[in-house]
Amino acid sequence: MALTGLEIFKLLPKSNCKKCGKPTCLAFAMALAQKKAKLEECPEASEEAKSALAEASAPPISLVKFGTGDNEVHIGQETVMFRHEEKFYNPTVIAVSISDKLADDALKERIDAVNSLQFERVGTHLQVGAVAVINDSGSPDTFASAAGTVKKASPLAMILVSESPDALGAATAKVADVRPLLASAASDTAEAVAKIGKENNCPVVAQADSVEGLAELTGKIKAAGVEEIVLSLKARSLKDELYGLSRIRAAALKKTFRPLGYPTVSFVLDGNGEAQAAKGISLICKYSSIVVVESVERHAILPMLTAVMNIFTDPQKPVQVEAKVYRVGEPGSDSPILMTTNFSLTYYTVESDAEASRVPCYILVVDTEGTSVLTAYSGDKLNEKIVAEAMKKNEVDGLVRHHKLIIPGYVAVMSGKLEEETGWEIAVGPRESSMLPKYLQEVA
Repeated sequence: MALTGLEIFKLLPKSNCKKCGKPTCLAFAMALAQKKAKLEECPEASEEAKSALAEASAPPISLVKFGTGDNEVHIGQETVMFRHEEKFYNPTVIAVSISDKLADDALKERIDAVNSLQFERVGTHLQVGAVAVINDSGSPDTFASAAGTVKKASPLAMILVSESPDALGAATAKVADVRPLLASAASDTAEAVAKIGKENNCPVVAQADSVEGLAELTGKIKAAGVEEIVLSLKARSLKDELYGLSRIRAAALKKTFRPLGYPTVSFVLDGNGEAQAAKGISLICKYSSIVVVESVERHAILPMLTAVMNIFTDPQKPVQVEAKVYRVGEPGSDSPILMTTNFSLTYYTVESDAEASRVPCYILVVDTEGTSVLTAYSGDKLNEKIVAEAMKKNEVDGLVRHHKLIIPGYVAVMSGKLEEETGWEIAVGPRESSMLPKYLQEVA
């Protein structure tokens, strides 16, 4: 169990040196107990204290890594039940399955289809993070051969999925250097699978049909020498799985129950693409660290990647673009200038609609700390002085000769003060960005 703040305080030097950034050792102890400080921030802690405090300072959900290089995957290490309490750290990984029954051209086509699942959304690159090779054939040799082919043809992190320790051993021997995740160890195969994981330095998935079974199983795997463990709950329904995953998360975070303090994986291999996307998004929300799907349909994968992007965005740091002047097409001295905020979704929506108009133009992006137009205006992060400063900083005077700025319709109220502040003519654009094409073609 985790130590209380007072128990931690008894182990600290009690010098109140303030080197940790806290006013007293007691304050530091309380912060450490609440997972708001790290033990290494205390430079005077003794080795004995460090050993005793290891459990208190360890994250309630362990970090697990698999894959290598730029495509190494990090899961776990979460500290809160809900994002607004702080933030989530390691985004859910979307993995796509590849059956070892596929061979030759069919196997290569499937690998290419998985590799191509990459998207651009509001300036962010999105892609699936792993490929799950599944031992549908039941043959260790066929499984190993498919894993070797996937390793050569895909840079993505790999998950090996088989109920057979022999098959997992054969495949791992082929691809151990890319450090795959081994799925799965059950109660009767835990020792054999854990041995493979330990010998090859690979993380292992523990799979059981109950939360209690998982807690017992992780103890066996850890005793066998494997520290990096992922949990897989075999539930009868989506409802049961979501309930079980929530129980696991709560036990790890609220009770610091170490046997369940690991990331999780869910398998969504039935149904069409839309059904898999719907189930996958539910699991992303509560609380799968990895979601393995069968579909390679882009319209099924993109919603899941978008959900991950939205849920794992730090709520205190909105996604934003650089505040500067952007060019749409090849604008000249007579082209219109639009003004908007640097909230990423706002900017890319405006840019897309401006491009749709086929009217070359400039977009002046004002720094509003990543907030949307109305949010920025209501919080006084968008006013005439801020816009005037942005115009001066970006030297918009030298871009055009007409001295006319188009502002969003939602902040029409600031047009008068902005004219007085800048000396420019202020035109009020449409309230909705979707009306920009017509506005630019007919009015600007």
